[in-house]
Order: sequence, then structure tokens, then C-alpha cells
Amino acid sequence: MAAYRNTIEYRVWGRYAMFSDPICRMGGERLSYQVPTYQALKGITESIYWKPSIMWVIDSVRIINPVKTENKNIRPISYNMPKSDLSVYTYLAEPVYEVRAHFIPNPYRTEPDLIEDGQNEDKHYQIALRMVEKGGRRDIFLGTRECQAYVEPCVYGERESFYAGTGRVNLGVMFHSFAYPDETGKDELGVRLWRAEMTDGEIKFPQPEQCDKSMYRFVRKMERKKFGKKYNNFTAEEEGDIL
Repeated sequence: MAAYRNTIEYRVWGRYAMFSDPICRMGGERLSYQVPTYQALKGITESIYWKPSIMWVIDSVRIINPVKTENKNIRPISYNMPKSDLSVYTYLAEPVYEVRAHFIPNPYRTEPDLIEDGQNEDKHYQIALRMVEKGGRRDIFLGTRECQAYVEPCVYGERESFYAGTGRVNLGVMFHSFAYPDETGKDELGVRLWRAEMTDGEIKFPQPEQCDKSMYRFVRKMERKKFGKKYNNFTAEEEGDIL
């Protein structure tokens, strides 16, 4: 049962997925994690419905299909050499996930119109439910743009996971999420890591503020982007949602 009243539940699937392990990208090749990261699922949820006045929190994900990989030979564009080298990308094949997420008002949005908009919980919840029904407001991708995906509503836990009954599996240290200034109030970009575990095919994520602070890494200074009608960076559709 969902712990939050504004929870959405959806199934996302595609032919391929690529949740890049940053350690394996140093040589120009890519290797996907075995399971989706918190940040990837948050990006999918924001593609379904997003507003700067709210923040999505990913509660958990269920891995429905068995983890399978498929290698592809890729020739990425090289800007420093006369010809490109051949790289091998390792994708996840036929992934299916069930996701549970909820949203909270963004406490770091100080623009008056966004403060008022963030408190209108039921409006955002009803729109989010409709967007899940329609398959998302924007295109859905599983990690990278070449991995097109699709979304539909589901009852979380309805399908049996391939890993049901397998108990607890230690997935090691994984990338959790980016710490953007829009969501932390700090003028910096950071990276959160965590020790991931899967139990019977389900991964329950710690919320960003619950991540081990010793595994936080500073990346660079970054300023918070400001939103609002006076900054003229809303589309007509988004302005209509605020008014």
C-alpha cells in the first residue's frame, strides 16, 4: 500500500535500457547498471509530468523481467581524431519496471507564483494521473535517448517479478542522484552515491536527504535557475497550469 496520498504507480518498458555506470565510461565505452538508478527513474517521472514548483521522490521500483544484456558496436563521433574508433555499448534487453513515486512542494522555490502553485497538491496529482494514462507529457527514455520507452498505469506489485523469492541481493555502490541547486538550495552541483540492495526483485530507495553524506561528492559550482512568468521561461501550456 502506498505511504503517500499523492502517489502515482506506473509500468515502464522498452526494447533496451542504458543506465550508464560512470566508472565504465572513461574509455569511451558504456556499460549499463543491472537496474535503473534513482535519477533515471526520476527523469522518467518528470517526463510524465513536471513543474518547477514540485519535486518528485522515487519510493521504489520492481524489476519484472530477468536482467539480460546485449552488446552493440557503436562508432561515436570523434572531434579530436581524423576517424572515429569503434566502441562497444552494453545495454539491458527487454526491461520492464513498475515504479512508485510521489511529489512534495519544492521548498527552495521562492518565486511567489511558484510558492502558491506548489501548495496546490490536488491539482498536480490529478494532472499527473492523467499524464500517466496518456503515456507521459514528453518522450520517455530508459537512461539514454536511443532507448525509447513507454509508460502505462499499473497496480504496483500486480505482476510477479522474475526475482520473487530470491531474497536480498547486494548490488554494491551505485550512483543515486544529482544534487541540483534547484532542489537543495545550495549553489553547487553534487553527486550522491549509495549502497544498493534488491529484495525479492524490489529496490526501495532512500530519499535524497537520507543518503549517506560521506558518499556525497561535489562536482562544480552551479546557480539555481529561476522560473516564473516574469522570467518568460514557461510555455503557454505551463503558464496555463499555474494560473
